Amino acid sequence: MSWFGKIMGGAIGLLFGGPLGAVAGATLGHFAFDKTAEAPEYGQKKLNRTEQIQAAYFISLFSVLGKFAKIDGVVTRAEIAVIDRFLQQMGITGTERDFAIGIFNDAKDSPYTIQDFAGQFYEVSRHQRALLYSFIDLLFQLALADGRVHPEEEHAIDDIRRIFAISETEFAGIQGRYIDDAEKYYKVLNCTAAFTDEEIKKQYKKLAKEFHPDTIIAKGLPEEFVAFATKRFQEIQEAYEKVKKKRGF
Repeated sequence: MSWFGKIMGGAIGLLFGGPLGAVAGATLGHFAFDKTAEAPEYGQKKLNRTEQIQAAYFISLFSVLGKFAKIDGVVTRAEIAVIDRFLQQMGITGTERDFAIGIFNDAKDSPYTIQDFAGQFYEVSRHQRALLYSFIDLLFQLALADGRVHPEEEHAIDDIRRIFAISETEFAGIQGRYIDDAEKYYKVLNCTAAFTDEEIKKQYKKLAKEFHPDTIIAKGLPEEFVAFATKRFQEIQEAYEKVKKKRGF
């Protein structure tokens, strides 16, 4: 992650202010590194637009997760396991892993709200719909870590859905991945059984294009996100095949 080297070298001030900048700055304060040695290399380099989005995604994600994990009053071992598994899936190790955990802990105990973090991330990434979907998806994973979604967690997810301008239909598509019922495959496609065959085909093409790994890479989105997008793309493919077979088109 090129942006990580830059902020570790003292360029956090070139990233962004607000809640995300405050938490990132506080977390960096816990790290011991030679600023004199690093500054000449990174200090004069600003983050480009792609790096800004990647950094915002990373910092926002672990900030929101920190707040979300504590929203029902206590951070459980099951929730910690979800975070750890997600770090492994993203291939985040070493200092980057320590930084992610630091963000999680500092955000969890910060005066900022989950809505503050989500709102600032949306300002940076409002046009990257796949990233916004991934946020909601991971929150469901975390909420279900202890077997059920608590009312406070449900309210928080809905707040973030609204902040991200995700429609109820789109939201049902994400939620449908965690619901085992006959409508699951329609929900994954952001559809219902009332949709016509042509409407379902159109929606499938839209989602398949949005989550295709080549599209994600071409947009320069976070490399850690490619694995999520690939999995989502496969689920969209599977859902479409199931619906096609069921309806015979």
